[in-house]
Amino acid sequence: MAISDNDPQAATVENDALSTALTQFDDAAERLHLDDGIRRVLRVSKRELSVNFPVNMDDGSIRVFCGYRIQHSIARGPAKGGLRYSLHVSLDEVRALAMWMTWKAAVVNLPFGGAKGGVMVDPRALSAAELEDLTRRYATEISIIIGPSEDIPAPDMGTNPQIMAWIMDTISMHKGHTVAGVVTGKPVAVGGTLGRLEATGRGILFVVEELCSQKSIHLEGSTVAIQGFGNVGSVAAHLLQRAGAKVVAVSDRVGGVHDGNGLDVDSLLECRSDAKPLAECLGVDKITNADLLALPVDFLIPAALEGQITSRNVGDVRARFIVEGANGPTSPEADRILGERGVMIVPDILANAGGVIVSYFEWVQDLQFYFWEEDEVNDRLRKVITRAYREVAAAAERDGLTMREAAMALGVGRVVEATSIRGIYP
Repeated sequence: MAISDNDPQAATVENDALSTALTQFDDAAERLHLDDGIRRVLRVSKRELSVNFPVNMDDGSIRVFCGYRIQHSIARGPAKGGLRYSLHVSLDEVRALAMWMTWKAAVVNLPFGGAKGGVMVDPRALSAAELEDLTRRYATEISIIIGPSEDIPAPDMGTNPQIMAWIMDTISMHKGHTVAGVVTGKPVAVGGTLGRLEATGRGILFVVEELCSQKSIHLEGSTVAIQGFGNVGSVAAHLLQRAGAKVVAVSDRVGGVHDGNGLDVDSLLECRSDAKPLAECLGVDKITNADLLALPVDFLIPAALEGQITSRNVGDVRARFIVEGANGPTSPEADRILGERGVMIVPDILANAGGVIVSYFEWVQDLQFYFWEEDEVNDRLRKVITRAYREVAAAAERDGLTMREAAMALGVGRVVEATSIRGIYP
């Protein structure tokens, strides 16, 4: 008998994610004086696909996995958003993430709508063969709604370029020809772009540099704490250190490490390459994730999961600036309290948009069958994300808003404009 991996006890944080996303939208809708009809359209997802599919395991058993693909909006173009493999994936979490993707693409002015997807699975518990079979079966299940002109997935937590290559190949086998543009974040050898793997972390660097320029702060010598040492957090740590910042703490799901004089990020990257938790790296002081969030640093970068800074721990936060590398790491109540304390937050839909920006570049290159040099990719990324930062900062200053309020107003406003111009069919 097949045993389902859909464990409802695994979902805890994700329900808060949807509540946070809806609260942020409702606040923006009030600020923009949206009519009830438009609010109803944008408060829900356009399309939600839920799939339960069997996979043959190496031991001969069959397991049934639950997956989702949700498209929040396609008013501004094809849906765009990542796929995550995690035991904590749930329908409400994916709804929230898809909504945030809509605003994110609009804030940086890309011709995309928002989508997200995921499978409830721990990818580390599968063999390489099981992971490939699961990915190809999931890709087949969602193939009815994805495509270069419809919905373009990308990597997210628990997924990587190889998984994107399997999805691209699966869809291509169905079509009978290579469909490179069906996903982004692929290996360069099969249509990926140079600079994509580092794009989100590099975008955070560019945002921090622009913030320092705006506030007349010297990045060199400033202190940084980063929660999360996956692709986003580790790249941001490496690039910020190279730019002269002092990365004093980083953490993973187990815990973290701290050195007030600055960590050797390259050494930590080597330690992580051996699949060791950061807490097992030698020569550094151990720290918990809760302790990291409370460090008195210039820049705190939550780059792990949503719902990390809440009303329960916001009083412990002592950073001058928060740059959200993760999606939805700060609850609305914590956001309000930090704003009252004068803590500036660069919101997720702006701060971590580097990934979707370079995914857009990859998609464009795939459609043209013409690929750019890495310097060109990085230069274009800097131009797009710094322009978006300046637009949000200018709106915040002009209208007396926080950066999140200004970013949400800008993003939602652009989606409303596209929705209104297109009209309501029929």
